[in-house]
Amino acid sequence: MTNQKTVTLTDDTTGKTWKFKVMEGTTGPDVIDVRTLYGQTGMFTYDPGFTSTGSCESKITYIDGDAGVLLHRGYNIAELAEKSDFMEVAYLLLNGELPSPAEKASFTSGIMRHTMVHEQLTRFYQGFRRDAHPMAVCCGVVGAMAAFYHDSLDINDPHQRMIAQYRLIAKMPTIAAMAYKYSIGQPFMYPQNNLSYAGNFLRMMFGVPAEDYVVNPVIERAMDRILMLHADHEQNASTSTVRLAGSSGANPFACIAAGIASLWGPSHGGANEAVLNMLREIGNKSNIPAFLSRVKDKADHTRLMGFGHRVYKNFDPRATVMRQTCHEVLASLGIKNDPLLDLAMEMEQIALKDEYFVSKKLYPNVDFYSGIIFRAIGMPESMFTVLFAVARTVGWISQWREMVEDPQSKIGRPRQLYSGQTERAFVPMHARG
Repeated sequence: MTNQKTVTLTDDTTGKTWKFKVMEGTTGPDVIDVRTLYGQTGMFTYDPGFTSTGSCESKITYIDGDAGVLLHRGYNIAELAEKSDFMEVAYLLLNGELPSPAEKASFTSGIMRHTMVHEQLTRFYQGFRRDAHPMAVCCGVVGAMAAFYHDSLDINDPHQRMIAQYRLIAKMPTIAAMAYKYSIGQPFMYPQNNLSYAGNFLRMMFGVPAEDYVVNPVIERAMDRILMLHADHEQNASTSTVRLAGSSGANPFACIAAGIASLWGPSHGGANEAVLNMLREIGNKSNIPAFLSRVKDKADHTRLMGFGHRVYKNFDPRATVMRQTCHEVLASLGIKNDPLLDLAMEMEQIALKDEYFVSKKLYPNVDFYSGIIFRAIGMPESMFTVLFAVARTVGWISQWREMVEDPQSKIGRPRQLYSGQTERAFVPMHARG
């Protein structure tokens, strides 16, 4: 990385100037290095939401929102989704390169050996109400893993970091499926390690001990793609939360639990659930034009859920793959009379042809299609965000490890623009009006 360019900041009042280095990445926007800003000027930058602030240097994921590009370690997400699988992408995110056949076999075997959870951990579920949201359960259980796996808490030990990452990636599907089974009163399904990562998760979710569960290969492939497409997405809210928690030296289980809590927000991981709520509100195909008119009315605060993206100002590249997968799943299952799914498909067609949405580049995003797929395969809406967490765990742990291993890393400490009271004298109780 070169630091030859500089930018100059000028105070128009005093005429003082300060120079700051410009750091150049391998692709994408350059960044102004403002680490010495306060020391030189006595001022901070003000950037609510950190939308113009680079919080770290990373080699994992690159997004070009204007061009609709998503790369993992330089590989295009569409090509990975077509030619790869989740275990291969997980290896790539963690290690920087695609695995050889032997490396992939070893990695997959290592992950699958850690799929079971400590038997005492299963008793934690009995402490939750049956109607507890599965995200609350997963957040609590993942955080509690630090009380059981003491041999993978030392973040300064490379071997312990490796064991922690294997455990988190392997056990998240088990923990998630157990949360669902507990909520409906069915017995937990132990993992079956001869199945694929996605197939194993589907069996633990929908299988029962009374009969054999046969994994539908179309659904298995769809689930694998969903996991791939959600594996990492640069410095979003939950990933930034994981990094911020990890910057304090917190153990990896606590950091991932923090990420799960952040993901739970409806503006982040809950968007696909919001899509189905929107479709239920519309109710009927005949109501779509009136609903879209409300969306276009600036005085009306109706939102079109599942369209557009905070980062992508073009078609979400993940949505292109998810759209194809969605139609494959619907065709495989032969679903022809689900009113909500019919409504979603009609909504897709109308919005893709509507000049208002096309001009504003409000295309269907990954959440629009994933919610439809989940509904089609029988996934309860309470599990939508949980499944997102299962997929994103590999991204979180990759980002966490990169931060821990970065010698430049330091504890996160955002600053503020204070607009409250200045110092004032204490008023005794008897003297207060």
